[in-house]
Amino acid sequence: MVLIFFTTFGTVFVAEIVGDKLLYTTSVLATRYRTVPIMLGMAGAFMAKMGVAVVVGEAISRLPTVLVASITAISFLGVAYVLWRKSDTPKKSEKIHTTRKAAMLSFAAIFFSEWGDVGQVTAATLAARYRLPFIVWLGAVCAMITKGTLATFLGAGIRRWITQHVSPRVVRYAAVGLLLFLGILTVIEILLRGADH
Repeated sequence: MVLIFFTTFGTVFVAEIVGDKLLYTTSVLATRYRTVPIMLGMAGAFMAKMGVAVVVGEAISRLPTVLVASITAISFLGVAYVLWRKSDTPKKSEKIHTTRKAAMLSFAAIFFSEWGDVGQVTAATLAARYRLPFIVWLGAVCAMITKGTLATFLGAGIRRWITQHVSPRVVRYAAVGLLLFLGILTVIEILLRGADH
C-alpha cells in the first residue's frame, strides 16, 4: 500500500506540475490573501476533486472537452471579477470575512477549474488499476496539496516583496489581468478544439 501511495503521489505530481494553469491561479491568490485560508480552500477543493476522480473513475476523462474548458474559463473570469471588485484597503471589520472569503475563493477557483485534467485522469486510472481507492485518493490529494503549497508560498514570497515596493492597486490590476489572460486563453482553447471537430 505504501508503494501505491508513493506511485500515485509521484505520478500525479509530475503530471500536474508541468504547464498547469492552477499554479498561476494559486500564486495570484497568494499575492492578494494570506497563506492559511488559501491552503484550507485549496485542500478542500483537491480532496473533493480527487474524490470524484477516484469514485467516478475514467468516466471523468470522457466529459466533453468544451464543457470542461468552459467551466475552467468561467472560473478564471469569475475569480478575476471578484478580485477586481475587492478594495485595495480592507476595513478592520472585513478581516474575519476576508479570511473566510479567501478560503472560499480559493476553493471555488480550484474546484471549478480543469475538470478531467491530467491529475484527475491519472488518479482515476490508478484507482481502477490498483483497486485501492482510498490509498490512491490520499496519494493524489497529497501530490496536489504539495503542488499548491509550492505555488502558494511562491506567491506569498512575492506578496511580501510586492507590499513593500508596489501599490496595492497595481497588484490588483496585475492579478486581474493575469486571470483574464488565463480565462481568454481557455476560451481560445475551446474555440480551437471546436474547430478541430
